[in-house]
Amino acid sequence: ADHRDVMGINNRVELAAARAILQARILERHMLAGVTIVDPATTYIDAMVTIEPDTVIQPQTHIAGRSSIGRACVIGPATVVTNSSIAETAEVAQSVIKDCVVGAGVTIGPFAHLRGSCIVDQDAHIGNFVEMKNTHMGRGVKASHLSYLGDAEIGEKTNIGAGTITCNYDGKRKHKTKIGKRVFIGSNSSLRAPIEIGDEAMTGAGSVVLHDVPAGERVAGNPAKSLKKKDAAEPA
Repeated sequence: ADHRDVMGINNRVELAAARAILQARILERHMLAGVTIVDPATTYIDAMVTIEPDTVIQPQTHIAGRSSIGRACVIGPATVVTNSSIAETAEVAQSVIKDCVVGAGVTIGPFAHLRGSCIVDQDAHIGNFVEMKNTHMGRGVKASHLSYLGDAEIGEKTNIGAGTITCNYDGKRKHKTKIGKRVFIGSNSSLRAPIEIGDEAMTGAGSVVLHDVPAGERVAGNPAKSLKKKDAAEPA
C-alpha cells in the first residue's frame, strides 16, 4: 500500500500535493496504455478522460472533463480540450476546444477556438485565428484563416476565405447561416444572417451578402449582387 493514499489535506499546500500525486497516477496510466506524453510536468489530464493508444500529447496541454481522444491523434502543444470528443488521427495545435465533436483526420490550429457544441466532420481543416460557435462544419471544409463562424451549417468541400464573418447577431437575437456544398466564400465576405447560400455558389472577395444566394449563383459587391454570366467568367 502507498502511505500517500491516507495523507491528510488540511490546507491549500497539502491539496496541491495531493493533486500532484493523483495527476502523476493518471498520466502513468495513460502512458502504460500506449499514449505518448512528451512532458508530464506540463500536461494535465482529468480522471474521466479517455485516450486511445498511439496518440501524442504535446507539452502545455490540458484535457478536462469527460473528453475522449481517438487513436493516433496529436494534441498540443499549448492546447485546452474540455468536454469534447476528438476522433482518430486528428491534429490540434495551440487551440481551445470546449463542448465540441471533432471528426477523424481533422486539423485544427494554431490559435483556433471552438465552443458551443460545434461539430466538425471528417478531414475538415480549421486554421489559425478561426473561431467557431454552435456550427456544423461538413466533411472536407476548409476555413484556413481569420474567420468567425457562428450559428452556421457548412456543407462538405466548401472553402471559407480568409476574414469571412457570419454576422449572426442583430442586437436582440442570434440567427443561422446555411452554406451549401462546394461553395466558395471569397476573402473578407460578410454574411448577414439569417441567410442561405446554395450549393456551388460563390461570393467575391469583400462581399457583403444580405440576401439568400441560389445554387450556382455568383455574387459580389457591397451590397452583393448577382454577376452576369459574362462578368462571372472574367477574373475579379
